[in-house]
Amino acid sequence: MKQFIVIAHDAKDEGAYERRLATRDAHVAAMSKLRTQGSILIGVAIKNDADKMVGSVMVMNFPSRTELDAWLKTEPYVKANVWGEVTVMNGALGPSFSDLLKKAE
Repeated sequence: MKQFIVIAHDAKDEGAYERRLATRDAHVAAMSKLRTQGSILIGVAIKNDADKMVGSVMVMNFPSRTELDAWLKTEPYVKANVWGEVTVMNGALGPSFSDLLKKAE
């Protein structure tokens, strides 16, 4: 398995935050399923200075970039146009966090 860092910034239009709130339950359910499958190792919300969610950062665990991209097409925040900009980078979990990979196996 390969690790990928996904950084997703919410869209900047006026309705983006409302779409985030309306889609949040579906997104959380999808993340919970991925965690059970070992495909997400950690996820955090990006917050602005007003403590408002404006994006997400995830460390994903997929066999390939192709499979990660296929997942992204089904992600509720992608489908609802919550995320306006998504960056995917190759990553490698450090040795201090290898226990997360063992849970994913």
